[in-house]
Order: sequence, then structure tokens, then C-alpha cells
Amino acid sequence: MIAAQKLSPTGMLDSSSIYATLSQGLAGNFNRQKILVLIPDSTRSLPLPMLFRMVVEILGDVRQLDFMIALGTHPPMSEASLNHLVGITAEERMTTYRHIGLFNHAWDDPTILASLGVMEQDEIKHIAGSSWHSSLPNSVDIRINKLALEYDHILILGPTFPHEVVGFSGGAKYLFPGISGPDMINATHWLGALATVVGTIGIKDTPVRAMIHAAARRLTTPVTLAALLVEGHDLVGVFVGDVFSAWSAAADASAQRHIRWCEKPYQRVLSCAPAMYDELWTAAKAMYKMEPAVAPGGEVVIYAPHLDTVSHVHGRYIYDVGYHVLPYFLNDWDRYKDIPLGVLAHSTHVRGSGVMENGVEKANVRVTLASKVSPADCARLNLGYLNPAEINLADWQDREDEAILYVPRAGEILYRLKTN
Repeated sequence: MIAAQKLSPTGMLDSSSIYATLSQGLAGNFNRQKILVLIPDSTRSLPLPMLFRMVVEILGDVRQLDFMIALGTHPPMSEASLNHLVGITAEERMTTYRHIGLFNHAWDDPTILASLGVMEQDEIKHIAGSSWHSSLPNSVDIRINKLALEYDHILILGPTFPHEVVGFSGGAKYLFPGISGPDMINATHWLGALATVVGTIGIKDTPVRAMIHAAARRLTTPVTLAALLVEGHDLVGVFVGDVFSAWSAAADASAQRHIRWCEKPYQRVLSCAPAMYDELWTAAKAMYKMEPAVAPGGEVVIYAPHLDTVSHVHGRYIYDVGYHVLPYFLNDWDRYKDIPLGVLAHSTHVRGSGVMENGVEKANVRVTLASKVSPADCARLNLGYLNPAEINLADWQDREDEAILYVPRAGEILYRLKTN
């Protein structure tokens, strides 16, 4: 059920409209309760400092109010970074907001995880449908940060965009993989890889979304969702309600606002990753959001001159396996079966669709990295290399009629052909 919603047909919502919508959906509902708010890290666009202050004020009648960063496997944030994320000073943290908890999720610490039960193979097969493959786990322990069981209510506050693993982000994704353990993280990401990026991104009902919702229904703590629609850095929509209904409404709105339908495929794309993506693990969204609109044999250049890291957490594994199309791994599964499935999924997502022909890997799209990652490392990773200092942005601009696309801020808007 939707308790409150506001969607601007054009332009941004003003702060008074945002506050009024959040207040209508949340105020007075959690009197004297202990509330945990799940929020994204700095790799997501939204006016979080403003929203943080609004939520703290609106929920002023609760007994306890804490915020957890739904990191998934992203690196933990420092105290200074946490303060910056929600727009408060160190002094405010110790005074005005001393009663507010603000902490990271730790996906790889088994001592902070609790199990909601096991998803057995029959259920996994049913959910996966035609995407099922024997490389999926036979069972999945649905582990979640145990704090999720220690509060009276959970509030999820985050944006919804087209997403490469789940179709559209947001909603219960803040639970799984947001504050979950490695089993759910690996299983959902690998299922997304089996369904492929092109077969998933910007599609509302996907096998991974079904798996996440199946896991979320096992959580006994009530969950409310404040789903946000963001354009640039501005809020254009707010949907407050239960975690399923509010997400559904936000996903429908995102499909209208975050997908650019292209008349013809592009041969080359310069996809500029913003500085908020400080590792290829997240900057690769500059590939995911472009691949559906690139012609076979075309090229996506991920332009990220600030970037010098493949992955803070998973880099060792990624350098071991490189970036490859899905059949590359499935055709030699015994060799790769012990690599974390989330890493293999990321590998296939970055390399894109393709086939193996006579033992030779043939990707549909060439992926070139223009960053501080060296030519030698790009070769090791099975990626092309361009020196970012030698790229003249003016050479790429305003050339869409020549099948060349320049995307100055990639990672959130999905480009698709009208035929796919």
C-alpha cells in the first residue's frame, strides 16, 4: 500500500514538497519504537544530507533512531566519510545528533549475521526459471545483519534506477544484498549474470528481484520504504509505503524517467564515469547502462581519469580471472567454480554479452578503459586501454548522427534500442 507519494512531471521537487510527503507517510507511525534506517553509500546520487535531517525531525517521537549504510560488499566508510555522507560535522555528530547511530554493514563478519532460514534448490530453480544453471548454489543461507532483527521497524530510504543485476534497484535490495551475508550476495549476482545484463537491466520483473523478495518475506521485522526518484542530484519523486508497493511504483516511474530509447545503435560510446565511482567495481555502470544500445562489434570507452583501482575488496580475484563473457566461465566451470560467484558475475557484466566459438571468446562489444589503470593491467584484465590524457572530449560531443555517443555523466541513465 502507498501511504504517500509525490511525482513531479517536470523539474525537481522543492524541499517543502519532499518534507510534506515524507511526513505524510511516516510521521506518527513509530511512536516510541526503535527504528533502523537503511541508506546508500556515496556511490548513489541523492540529496542525502537534506533527507537525513528531515527524517530525524519527522521521526522525533521514536525511542531510538539509527542509520545503517547498506554497503553490500562495498568498503566500509570512515567516521569522517559517514559524517560527510549525511551532511553533518564531527561536532554535530557529538552534539545535535549524538543520540543517532550511524554505522556500516559488514557483509564478511559472520558474528554480526543472523540466518532467516535456507532457500533450497527447488525454490531456487522455480525462481530462476529459464535462467537456472547447475552452477547456482544448491541452497542459500539467507543471512542478514542481525541488527535487522533487533528493531521494531526498518525504514529503507534510497533511490531507484535501472540496475544490471536486479532490473531496477532500490526497495528490498537494501536488505539483500544491502545488509546481507555472502551467500545471498553471491547467489543473486550470479543469477543476474546467468540472466545477462541485456536480459535484466531496466526490466521490472526479473529472477533476481523474485529471489530478493522471497528472502525479504522471511524477515519478521516490519519494513517501510521511502523510494526516491532522482534526476541528476535532484529529487523528482517520493513514494512511501510497504517495501513491495512503494518499490513497484518507483520502478514504474524510473522506467519512464531513466531509460533513453535510441533509434539506432552506436558504434562508439565515450561513457564518462563520475568521481563517486572510485573503483571499476562501481564505475563499470558506465558499461552496463550503454551495452544495450551499442552495435555488435562496437566499443564502449569507460572514461574515468580519476580511477586507479579495480576493486578495493575483490581486486585480487578479478586480476586472477580477468573480464570475460558468461560462456567463457561456463565452458570451463571446474576451473572457476571456487571463485566467488559475485566476482564472476561482475566479470561477465563488465565484459558484456558474447559467445565462445571453437574455444575463442567473442564479445559483442569491445570494452576499453581510460583511467589510471595501466596498459599492462588492462591487458591482464582482458580490457582495452586508452590514455585518458589523450582523449579530447570535444571530439566526441554532438556526433550522435555519426553513431558516436558522448555521455558526460554515465551510470544511472540506461540507453536501449527501441527494438530491444
